[in-house]
Amino acid sequence: MPHNIPTRYLRHLCIFCYIMVLSLATYAQDRSSSVNTAPLQVIQDLPFVQDYSIKYQYRDSVATIRKVVSDRNGNIQILSSQGLLMPANGFFLSDGILTEDRYYRTMSLKSVSAIGLKENQFIYADDRAILSNAWAGRLYIPHTVEHPVYLINGKNNVFLIGDNGQIQLIKDDQVVWEKSIPAIIDITHDENTDRYWILTAEALYYIDTDRMKMIHAINGHNFTCLEIIPQDDHILIGTPDGLLTISQKNLNRSPEVNRKLPATEITVITAINDRIWIGTNRGAFVKNKKGKYDYYAGRRWLLDDEIVDIAQGPNHSVLLLSKTGLNHIIFDSMTLANKAELYDRQVRNRHIRYGFNATLSGLRDGDISTGFLSDSDNDGLWTSMYLAAEVFRYKVTQSREALDNIHASLDAMERLYDINPVQGFPSRSFERSGIKKHLADPDRWHTAQNPEWEWKGTTSSDEAIGHVFVFSVIAELIDDPNLKNRAIQLLDMLMQHIVDNDMRLIDYDGQPTTWGRWYPEYVNARPKMVGDRKLNSSNIIAMLQSAYHFTRKEVYKQKALELMDEHGYLDNLMRPISTIASAPDDADDWSKMLSEEWNHSDDEMYYLGYWCLYRYAFTPQLKATYKEAIIDHWQAERPEEEGLWNIMTTITGKYDYDISNAIEYLRQYPLDLVHWTVSNSHRRDLDFVDDNFRNQTIEEVLPPDELPISRHNANRFRLDGGDGGRSEFSAGDIWLLPYWMGRYLGVISPPSKKFYLKYSINNY
Repeated sequence: MPHNIPTRYLRHLCIFCYIMVLSLATYAQDRSSSVNTAPLQVIQDLPFVQDYSIKYQYRDSVATIRKVVSDRNGNIQILSSQGLLMPANGFFLSDGILTEDRYYRTMSLKSVSAIGLKENQFIYADDRAILSNAWAGRLYIPHTVEHPVYLINGKNNVFLIGDNGQIQLIKDDQVVWEKSIPAIIDITHDENTDRYWILTAEALYYIDTDRMKMIHAINGHNFTCLEIIPQDDHILIGTPDGLLTISQKNLNRSPEVNRKLPATEITVITAINDRIWIGTNRGAFVKNKKGKYDYYAGRRWLLDDEIVDIAQGPNHSVLLLSKTGLNHIIFDSMTLANKAELYDRQVRNRHIRYGFNATLSGLRDGDISTGFLSDSDNDGLWTSMYLAAEVFRYKVTQSREALDNIHASLDAMERLYDINPVQGFPSRSFERSGIKKHLADPDRWHTAQNPEWEWKGTTSSDEAIGHVFVFSVIAELIDDPNLKNRAIQLLDMLMQHIVDNDMRLIDYDGQPTTWGRWYPEYVNARPKMVGDRKLNSSNIIAMLQSAYHFTRKEVYKQKALELMDEHGYLDNLMRPISTIASAPDDADDWSKMLSEEWNHSDDEMYYLGYWCLYRYAFTPQLKATYKEAIIDHWQAERPEEEGLWNIMTTITGKYDYDISNAIEYLRQYPLDLVHWTVSNSHRRDLDFVDDNFRNQTIEEVLPPDELPISRHNANRFRLDGGDGGRSEFSAGDIWLLPYWMGRYLGVISPPSKKFYLKYSINNY
């Protein structure tokens, strides 16, 4: 149907005037489709602390491990029921073992049952004496405790040695005080007061070293462990139901019980560099500078969650000894640029399948050497996001490596179109023949013209928007004529297919795919509160605008204007996110299914589409209108602190879209991208909220290193998940896209040469 051009522009002008009244100052900054010139918040890429874990398994099923200590030389020793152990052959993402420490051959002749430190050197106790290999081996002090468990060096060369029922204080080879105390659970020393504190399940005592007298401090119930905090004169006592805090100055006051913790069954408390580490039967945690807890639990961090002991490790690391081994938590200093290099190595080494950005699947207990590269329904989407990251990287750095990566992944994207017989139709994936018997959905795979290959159909709308996004990014930002023309040709092929087929994706069987539908009778059949009505309208207008922008074919522009003017797609896409809700009772079943809850995959589709919707808008008026829709969506997404959405929203030119949160997202994303099982729903330190449409579970989102690994289409308020370490995700779409987009958009600075380091963490 022909359009009334003056009427159309009059309508757009009215919209424009309305927006101008509301936000004239903001609109004045949006004059072109290039990066906005408005002053943005730019985060300097300074070093931050990146933590990761190296694990060492103890394979003796009979023996037990009790204590871990590290000396001034960085050596680590573990006391077991079978003698002294040491960690060996452990690397990031490759577990080591605990093996017999044989460095001092004669130590195997000793029945060492206690270990400690004096002047940061190892000291030991066997059934005869306190001894050490430091100080030329001169330290050798006999004792009469039959099987010592505790060995503590106090002031003035005094040692406390004890088992679970007897303690001795020894000075200058003489026992100066001893006492029988049944069922001792823990002993510690306060350097400020020179008191030795002794804990049983029902009471706390201390030894007054001036009078050599044991004094009863408090009674209690089910005490489990003890630590003294000299800085604030507090005593911390663990219980099965929380943490007791007691003032040494007022021992008679009823102790406070803190149950608002990640886990409450406390097994060990250790002060390390003014931070209090707490071990439980569900992992370990420590309070950070924000007053929240950094929680280390699950196989991302620990071999198992039953913490036995905690100690300071070499180079400011922390040693978490659990029931089945040692978990060495490393705290490294790096920049985002360093992290990008590590992630780039991860992607190129084990996540590229025929050029696709793929998942490493089939892992056995997180062992990356046991996996295989798997196909995905979203091979085109995940590859589009990684490919866009490499385009931004190339635009910023002119890296030849990035350009080579672009060529490789564009080859894969291109083959999605030519491996099947349908003109302009993108396959979901392809694989060499013979794969069907290994797949869960063999009927969806078809033999290509070359029988060596098979391809997968049923392509969805999220694939289509991903393709349009990356083809547009390449066409706009890459100066290589060949790459640019190939991207535009693919964009044109896809969009011509959709237009020729009445706004549908038509599969090999001549039928539209389930999700590849943008025609008005389908879109507007959804009630206004159903999200797919807004989403499909937003996506298809973005796709048509992009196709017109790079091909200048009028059919794309006319189709977009027709959908907006005659079928309400502009009204659909402008509908506030806050109005999206469940379909009413009288709606059709399909609409009800689509709106049972907020679909976070929709967020990903919206935002990939926003790149094309905003940057390639037909008119300044429409651009201002689209900006309102994008910011409205961003406001709804703010609680999730999703790094990519915050960074992507800066295309509209506003000063601050929580960029500092986006940087924290990038900094806190774990280096270990294995899909370990993660649990947080048991935590008492979280503020839970009532059930809601968006499935927000708690008041404030957890940092990404405490959540299951997920792509940008997941709910960041999902507290539990994972697959037990059977897969490793690629950093290509998860992390590299927001980082390099942030670099391109100018909200993340280049790394300072002053702080730039080369990293060689194993397995990255």
